[in-house]
Amino acid sequence: MRIILILLGFAAVFYLAEKSLIYTSIFVAFVVASFIIELYFYLKNAFLFYDKTINAILNKDFSADFSKHKSFQNYRRLFQLYNSLKEKENEQVSKDIIYRSILNNIETGILILQKEESDWSIFLMNDCFSKQFEVPKVSKWHYLKNQLPSLCLLIEEQNFSEIKTTLQIRVNQQEMQIFVMQSSRTKTHNQEYYVVLLDSIQKVIDKKEKEAWINLMKVISHELLNSLTPIRSLSQNLKELVGQESLSPEDLQDIKDSVITMHNRSNHLQEFVESYRKLAMLPTPKKEKIELSTLIENCVQIMKPLFKKEKIEVKNTIDFNRWISVDSNQMEQVFINLFTNSLFALAEKEKKEITISAELKEKRLYIIITDNGSGIDPEIEDKILLPFFTTRTSGAGIGLTLSKNIIEAHGGYLAFRSDENNTQFTVCLVE
Repeated sequence: MRIILILLGFAAVFYLAEKSLIYTSIFVAFVVASFIIELYFYLKNAFLFYDKTINAILNKDFSADFSKHKSFQNYRRLFQLYNSLKEKENEQVSKDIIYRSILNNIETGILILQKEESDWSIFLMNDCFSKQFEVPKVSKWHYLKNQLPSLCLLIEEQNFSEIKTTLQIRVNQQEMQIFVMQSSRTKTHNQEYYVVLLDSIQKVIDKKEKEAWINLMKVISHELLNSLTPIRSLSQNLKELVGQESLSPEDLQDIKDSVITMHNRSNHLQEFVESYRKLAMLPTPKKEKIELSTLIENCVQIMKPLFKKEKIEVKNTIDFNRWISVDSNQMEQVFINLFTNSLFALAEKEKKEITISAELKEKRLYIIITDNGSGIDPEIEDKILLPFFTTRTSGAGIGLTLSKNIIEAHGGYLAFRSDENNTQFTVCLVE
């Protein structure tokens, strides 16, 4: 409309000048000039408004309020873009706060570096890292290098590549502490990050030790209460019976039954303590050379009557021979325990199979016992190696724990894997 009015104004000026209406044409020219000036300032303000809004978006400044401009239809799309980006920015800020809160509550030291041209800056340092090493939350790499030279020099020597190692760090003239360090390098869009995770070995050991003690005490207290509760109840009953002036035949029978029950429970407690003593006082292995095939065959022969009775087919697929240095008596106990475990796992199966296999990898011997039983319930997988934990009414719950301790005393480890169709126990021995 402004442009049309200005063009009409120019036409009027020329028309009036031709008609020799000088003063009228001067007045119309003045009006046209006013329109041109007004158009200039209108366009200038419009461009300034666009420029201001775009600058705010580029600088992520979403504090402006455009509510008074809502009636301006020309800016409608601009306002929609601004509000959309504002919502996304607020959402991203909320996520950043949550992520930082999560990282600050993790009991692992976390340091994230961000690459800036040829140098690195500190993108994030969580509270655990800051407290563990008594380092302020600095923003520059060289500041951190002054605080933790041993860590920073190791990272620089490896050229900020992926690392998995242990290192000793002294914090403020205290004793040296050993840490497990894992680092990785990642790139997103045009940004490159270096993530460092540090765990105190002592803290990890203390945590695992505490968890092990808690689990062990739960099992022991449960077993003790199972025996002490009926004994206490029966002793209270006996106290009341012997306090009577005369005893009937029924009372005498109650006394007899109570004494037998108390005796049985006492025997159970004694067996329980003996089992614990076996675990706590495992003798040092007396190693001697023995052929792997001979060791396995001896164990199979010992279990053969039970396998035959339960109609279990045993497949020995070991196709190589190997001399190994072990305590044959202790290792026989391990394989007998594993075979016994498989025997009970196969109780409900029609076709019962146990497969024995072995393989060599990088100076490690893996002996694998697999059965086609129903597997281990996922809910108890983390408990089956605990002392005295058992799902069998007749079991003492020390077979797998004792086996694990024997193998560890030989410098190896016991592992297992289970699904719905089979269970696999692996004995690993280092040659």
